[in-house]
Amino acid sequence: MKRKSFALHWRRTRRNILKTISKGIITTVAGAFALLGPAMVTQADEGLPKTVMITPGRLLLSEDFARPVASILAGRAAPRKGNWRVFSGQWDFADGALRGRQLPEDGRSAFVVYSMPFTSGVIQFDLRLDGCRQVIFRIQDAIPEHICSVRINSDGFSAQKDDHDHQGPDQAVPFGQVALPIAAGEWKQLLVEINGNTMTATMDGRTIRGSDSLLVAEKATVELVVTGQTASFRNLRVWEAASAR
Repeated sequence: MKRKSFALHWRRTRRNILKTISKGIITTVAGAFALLGPAMVTQADEGLPKTVMITPGRLLLSEDFARPVASILAGRAAPRKGNWRVFSGQWDFADGALRGRQLPEDGRSAFVVYSMPFTSGVIQFDLRLDGCRQVIFRIQDAIPEHICSVRINSDGFSAQKDDHDHQGPDQAVPFGQVALPIAAGEWKQLLVEINGNTMTATMDGRTIRGSDSLLVAEKATVELVVTGQTASFRNLRVWEAASAR
């Protein structure tokens, strides 16, 4: 009887020990995830811009310009169909950035275009005025005709719905202008959001907002435009819109 009693006692004791160990492991693991979880989420969100209108969704385009892009280096000799295409000007890579310059013989600003269909989205990139008169970020449809643009110069930036038919009755509609001195050689970050018929343009915490029915149109290309001397670009990102705020 004593042997049976001891065996029964030992089985119960061992069962309790295993339960205690198991609970300790679960608690430890849960605690570890509790500690790591927020840090992991924060790191995942670090690359997302601080938007004013849209929650960014799937990343559609990521181009640092830290390395040369073959189709840009090929200039106008590159195939007309593709991702990046040069329409005018001189484009090269220096100091980890894309650099554009207007050529007098072109009779127009320097244009580089990326083909990418989307409707609503978030666009962010860094730019630097290196002596140019103006930089334009523009979005076009598939016709191709202008939809909207943001213009940046040494005095600040402006946003507008563009003239969509040039020689027809449509006219550009200014959404606003922000006075913001921008020194030559100073990097600035531009954030553009388009959701439905509304767009915003933000730089240094200053935002322009405007609405027009044309903004609902399907977009086909994004363009970087340089008027005059040199401007540089880096860290271009485009996200589709996950939701509006």
